[in-house]
Amino acid sequence: MPTVSARILASLVDGWRASTTAPAYTALADRIRLLILDGRIPLGTRIPAERDLAERLGVSRTTVSATYSELRDAGYLDSVRGSGSTARLPARAPISVDSSHVGYLDFSKAALPATPLVADAALKAAADLPAYLGDSGFDPIGIPVLRAAIADRYTARGLPTEPEQIMVTIGAQHAIALLSRTLLGRGDSALVESPSYPHAFEALRLTGARLVPVSVTTDDGWDEPALEQALQRTSPAMGYVMPDFHNPTGRSMSAELRERMLALAARQGTTIVGDETMAELSIDRVDTPLPLAAYGPAVLIGSIGKTMWGGLRVGWIRADRQLIQKLTRARSAGDLGTPALEQLVVARLFEQYDAILETRREQLRTGRDHLAVRLADAFPDWRMPHIDGGLTAWINLGAPVSSQLTLAARSEGLLLATGPRFGLDGAFERFLRIPISYSAEETDRAIAALSAAWASLSRGPLLDEAFLAEVV
Repeated sequence: MPTVSARILASLVDGWRASTTAPAYTALADRIRLLILDGRIPLGTRIPAERDLAERLGVSRTTVSATYSELRDAGYLDSVRGSGSTARLPARAPISVDSSHVGYLDFSKAALPATPLVADAALKAAADLPAYLGDSGFDPIGIPVLRAAIADRYTARGLPTEPEQIMVTIGAQHAIALLSRTLLGRGDSALVESPSYPHAFEALRLTGARLVPVSVTTDDGWDEPALEQALQRTSPAMGYVMPDFHNPTGRSMSAELRERMLALAARQGTTIVGDETMAELSIDRVDTPLPLAAYGPAVLIGSIGKTMWGGLRVGWIRADRQLIQKLTRARSAGDLGTPALEQLVVARLFEQYDAILETRREQLRTGRDHLAVRLADAFPDWRMPHIDGGLTAWINLGAPVSSQLTLAARSEGLLLATGPRFGLDGAFERFLRIPISYSAEETDRAIAALSAAWASLSRGPLLDEAFLAEVV
């Protein structure tokens, strides 16, 4: 059974008494409840004994006992004498990972609706399908026509690539998980950015790796000395980075840092994996860097989920032939290949990829500019950095209330991904990720819900009902 120590839980609830006049046990219960709702204390996790947490927080055991009692009464803890207390959700709180709830606006997903060309491409792909029906359909590496299209795209971007260097996957998340299983073993170190994509953290942790974070900020980008020290001192087996339009900060890595990072990683024996799922979603960037592997040895991940449509679960890995062969052998433990029809649809869409990207850039430019105006009007104390591409804005709220605001927004019909979802051990309570990929009407609805939620923070306890939204 997974456990969270008193030391870790104390760090996650840091500041729990600072922004409320509620009794101490209620304030502590509210913060632990937020951690459970947001997934930072996974369901089924054993929480610390009352005495241990009381000592770590510097409060009486009576306070912690009352906290746990309140959480049990509300349905957020199961307690068994002699076995401790574990996190749960009350039966009345629905759990969902989709946006099908009527009336809810889901801003937890940084994504665009499908390009209108998908339907026509699907019809053409259906006509192409009979040529592929003569074999089993189980193909762990990808159909040749799509691998060639992906390779040609890299070549056009300045990185000569052969189809043999491409493996087609079931989206970028599948690629991250497969690479993590193949490159990492229990006890290895894995370099990650902080903040970063939450599901990458999860995939890396499942291997038993120890995560080594390097800071990325909206003002300064990557902490370059810390990045170099992390590579030199821990010699991680793998590093996971997003060099273009980093999720969630929107920053892009300079060409000089790309070269230094990859050269140092090569000396340390570290395989750098570059997630380039948003690399071509430029809005107004003047100089477009080459793909990361053009600056040195690197494995690349891509997908069409952010550019064409998330409903087409197709991604890919670009690597040297030896690693592609190793990945092919390892893949059967998790799946037996990417659906052929979806690959054919994507191959057809690649024929019009430049036109698709141009339309996407205009959509994102409109979305970014509209969000900036509406946030400045509704929340003059919040800070939205300028971003020149990608799908997200990393908003500084000016106060460590991201989890509370996110929960309050849910009661106003808006689903958001709280700032700490993108960090390790509860960091980033001052930040909120807001996508720029939604229509002006949807953004206006979101701002109205946020305004109501922001006002509610000073009026008393938050509602217990919440939806656990998936982060994309």
